[in-house]
Amino acid sequence: MKRNNAITDVPGIEVGQAQDDEALTGCTVILCRKGAVAGVDVRGGAPGTRETDLLNPINLVEKVHAIVLAGGSAFGLDAASGVMRYLEEQNIGFNTGVAKVPIVPAAILFDLNVGRPDVRPDAEMGYRAAESASSGIVSEGNVGVGTGASVGKILGTKTAMKAGLGTASMEANGVVVGAIVVVNSWGDVVDPKTGEIVAGARSTSLGPLKIGSREYFADTLEMMKSFLGRTAVGVATGANTVIGVVAANARLTKAEATKVAQMAQDGLARTIRPAHTMLDGDTIFALATGAKKAAPSAVGAFAAEVIAQAILRAVQQAAPAGGLPGLKVN
Repeated sequence: MKRNNAITDVPGIEVGQAQDDEALTGCTVILCRKGAVAGVDVRGGAPGTRETDLLNPINLVEKVHAIVLAGGSAFGLDAASGVMRYLEEQNIGFNTGVAKVPIVPAAILFDLNVGRPDVRPDAEMGYRAAESASSGIVSEGNVGVGTGASVGKILGTKTAMKAGLGTASMEANGVVVGAIVVVNSWGDVVDPKTGEIVAGARSTSLGPLKIGSREYFADTLEMMKSFLGRTAVGVATGANTVIGVVAANARLTKAEATKVAQMAQDGLARTIRPAHTMLDGDTIFALATGAKKAAPSAVGAFAAEVIAQAILRAVQQAAPAGGLPGLKVN
């Protein structure tokens, strides 16, 4: 059952997006109106998050009602406030007895160096994204949180490439697993089947080289062995990340959802080289929306697969923007 080849193939999951195409920033909201058991795995050294502590299995709240992925660095966490307002208007939230409080964790990426640094996702943009949410086809590439995303920044933004948002899904024995990911990594994106770089840091002497050819890429791992690369690593800042959500129509506990989020990071490690650095804020959320009995290990294995597919989609669907080349030809 792959209607959309997107995270919205998972029953109970909706996606809404909003962006500022001129400022090159935006946000993406993953809604689960009936609530979903959630876990999270934060593996990068420079994360920007909200409400991740409550997802610890030892803590009280079991379900979340939305996840927000936003640009704008830490300023972008404000988008979650708009999503909370929208959900409160829909009478959705954790019942405290005196009010229903929507549970909306969030993670952000740094895109201030691509578009306008003084324009960031705010509560109004978050509200618009939530209001637009549906269970249909999900736009990819330069949309929502992917509007200002870039990849391959060992030499800074000037030799980076445009990246964006991607999504994918798969089904096995009635279990539907989907992922949605935005790629804003310091490292390169590689095809796990071939090991070849798909998008990443560009050679400083491009000349007439064809975009995407082997000679087109500087190869971040190789550069890290050189004096120039070692120097670049020493002065680089934590302005990068891969953030995303995996979801399944499975019945999982918070501890099991956390394990799924951990295993999903394997898909990130297969496609981002290097991954989980001190310069990235790599964060993956996991949502369990259904009553389908499934082994957490199987769900986690599938989650890693769809994360890898979604990451490849994120760069394949990214069009040129902000002076950066992209793989998608308009």
